[in-house]
Amino acid sequence: MSEPDDWSASARRVYFGLLDDWNRQDAAAMAARFSERGSLVGFDGSAIDGRACIEAHLQPIFAAHPTPLFVAKVREVRRLASGQTLLLRAVAGMRPRGASELEQRLNAVQTLVLVLCDGAYRIEMFQNTPAAFHGRPEETEKLTAELRDAVGPGAP
Repeated sequence: MSEPDDWSASARRVYFGLLDDWNRQDAAAMAARFSERGSLVGFDGSAIDGRACIEAHLQPIFAAHPTPLFVAKVREVRRLASGQTLLLRAVAGMRPRGASELEQRLNAVQTLVLVLCDGAYRIEMFQNTPAAFHGRPEETEKLTAELRDAVGPGAP
């Protein structure tokens, strides 16, 4: 694997690992992917700073709700500045547990900023923005179809 593929693959592993942690409702594992001072901006606009606070924020959510499952497609990974920082842009959809169809109102655009810490990439910022496409329902349909195709049959 060439060097560019190494950092791109690393970013993708962290990102899909984060979504898998969510799907397993594992607050500790999810928070552990962040740098000590990492930040999360949730779908509802909640801003949480710091690994410990992220875990504390997620635990009651997972305890109280059967959170929907993420499916996603990475659109771009690029290196910033010295190469110690990566930017990953993705789109994501969610489907309720036990359902086979995506819930369109939960489609999102996601951005992840990763930094190299002690030889491993950690999340410095994760932002999950609703893909509302106000007044453009065709864009919602298009994104949902793209995510549906990315999921494939038998996906989690």
